[in-house]
Amino acid sequence: MKKTNHPNIQAQMFDFALSELVRNQRNTFQPIWTLDSWVKFLIWLSLNCGLSGERESLENFAEALGSSLTIRMRKIYFERTLEDLFVHVIADPAEPNVLLLPIGTGVSLTFEKSKEALEKLGLISRVVQDFSKWEEHDQLIAVPWNSRESGC
Repeated sequence: MKKTNHPNIQAQMFDFALSELVRNQRNTFQPIWTLDSWVKFLIWLSLNCGLSGERESLENFAEALGSSLTIRMRKIYFERTLEDLFVHVIADPAEPNVLLLPIGTGVSLTFEKSKEALEKLGLISRVVQDFSKWEEHDQLIAVPWNSRESGC
């Protein structure tokens, strides 16, 4: 059996722990699917890392995380996989659209199935519900946020 190096094991453990932390806490911060919830999550993290809630401390925390770690966490925070519907949803409010992608080969994604996924995630009231405004790109469906939902 080949021995794995310790830094690699530590990196994998950190990645696993961070992913689980984000997944387990992301629904705690309301209103979900908003930039406010993301900011509340980051503040919660910084406070639990022993920093104060003051602006300078929070900026120091964000700088310490770095962009690549922040991007990874944000991706986990705003993405969901609905295995029962075979749909992967990317709903970052900083982006102009919610994106829906099919999971698996031979699976096609329809507007109706996409609507069902959005309803299941509690996103349907936050997006434009008029199918004529939805865009289909190969295997991806792009659904615009309601204008009041996007604020970035």
